[in-house]
Amino acid sequence: MRTLILLTAAMMVMTLARVQAQTDPTTALPADVGPGRIAWFDITTTDISKAKEFYGKLFGWTFAAVHGTDQAVEIVAAGSSIGTIRLADGSISSFNGVVYVQVNDIQEASRRAKELGGMVPPGFPFNLPDGRGAISLVADPSGHPIGMYSRTPIPLKKPAAK
Repeated sequence: MRTLILLTAAMMVMTLARVQAQTDPTTALPADVGPGRIAWFDITTTDISKAKEFYGKLFGWTFAAVHGTDQAVEIVAAGSSIGTIRLADGSISSFNGVVYVQVNDIQEASRRAKELGGMVPPGFPFNLPDGRGAISLVADPSGHPIGMYSRTPIPLKKPAAK
């Protein structure tokens, strides 16, 4: 199921990247919010402790209690609240959204996600068109999809010397 969710999301991401490149090839880079940061989001999980460990180690996030509930924690990055991790009402579904977290090195972050028990679908990470950076998609250990974005494209491999 988590592979199906990721592959569906991956196809949507790749299609959107191609459409955006065809419709506006001069689009500027997204705003530089800094590594490990996005505007705000909610992540649902089946295990808050595992999610905190995974995301804390992957992005360097810390967590704060949400007043009045033990069903959610607030996500803190660089001293600012950026979202919540909430306990799922049942299992994770394909209706959970994908948000993109900025990272410095998309290949390193994808490798680290795998080390921490996440899954990166085939074809990721990849460069966005026109040198606008690179993206990757990951499923955390509970199966929740999350995207990663780097303003720096993946370096092209140089041909082997003869």
